Amino acid sequence: MKRINKVLGVILLVIMTSCTKDEFTKCKTAIMNKCCFALCSKTQSRRRNTKKENVHMISTVIDKSLGLEFPIFQGGMAWVADASLAAGVSNAGGLGLIAAMNSNGEQLRAEIKKCKELTDKPFGVNIMLMSPFVEEAVQVVIEEGIKVITTGAGNPGKYMQRWLDAGIKVIPVVPSVALARKMEKLGAFAVIAEGGESGGHVGDLTTMALVPQVVDAVNIPVIAAGGIADGRQIAAAFMLGAVGVQVGTRFLVATECTIAQEYKDKIIKAKDIDTVVTGKRLGHPVRAIRNSFTREYTKAEYNSSQVSDEELEKMGVGRLRLAVREGDVSHGTVLAGQVAAMVKKEQPAREIITEMFAQAEEVLNGATKWVK
Repeated sequence: MKRINKVLGVILLVIMTSCTKDEFTKCKTAIMNKCCFALCSKTQSRRRNTKKENVHMISTVIDKSLGLEFPIFQGGMAWVADASLAAGVSNAGGLGLIAAMNSNGEQLRAEIKKCKELTDKPFGVNIMLMSPFVEEAVQVVIEEGIKVITTGAGNPGKYMQRWLDAGIKVIPVVPSVALARKMEKLGAFAVIAEGGESGGHVGDLTTMALVPQVVDAVNIPVIAAGGIADGRQIAAAFMLGAVGVQVGTRFLVATECTIAQEYKDKIIKAKDIDTVVTGKRLGHPVRAIRNSFTREYTKAEYNSSQVSDEELEKMGVGRLRLAVREGDVSHGTVLAGQVAAMVKKEQPAREIITEMFAQAEEVLNGATKWVK
């Protein structure tokens, strides 16, 4: 403001020495009006930007029950979803998740403690039920006071009562109506209906087909996952009956995500048809971005006469870590959903979330234009 006043003083002094008193008065008034208009416009712009940042219009039972700002979960991606990413998403207003994957109990405990140091917001743990250390993980989340867990790769029925007795909200990932109904009977707080557009292990049904069927089949909240990278897809998920979303691929390029830069670059450069599903022969289909390894694996998968199931399974061991942690995106597995092509840049988690929900709000508010 001081700088503006100084500049104005110089301008007015120059004008005063070269015109009459009446002309000077008119010029002074015009200049002051222009300056006031510019300052007001700048203030209004700042207010608009602040309003855009504070997107609170979309609220559901999910954010209210879990103490979140936005009804969005970050996917529990193996080798990706560590304390840094989970805390980043939680601090940004969503629910960050630590992936227990194949960690033993003490490794998981250390990651949980690290996350607690990075955030005072709610966060959860994703437990892979096929892990050889699942029993340890089950006990650790109870001991560490985790309030929300998601589960995948199996049926959590064996552990449900222990979690429920500890006051934990259990939210299983389900690929079918039948499993969703079973989870409801077991006492799940909600279910994540994940379509085959997602990265990693996938089911047969798409999000568009699966979500409304699960919504119709159960009386607990349904969170949509698979194929969600912007606000239009969040709006679509709500229209299908979901009350929240889980996002994975978009958070791969979050600033807080600690994966190799080569992995992030692979996502950002992806095109619409760059993902492929492999592993169907073994009964564990996985979606990843095409590379040298997927081509090699696909060739072996369809050559059952010369490549045994055991040999095929060994081909995939360690490939995800190779890509995520070592940055070998040619010979490692680059798991990503079909929306990878929609991810254009690396952004802080807060920016990703507010951008998505601002767009979702705009789309939902404009939906009435189709109704006459």
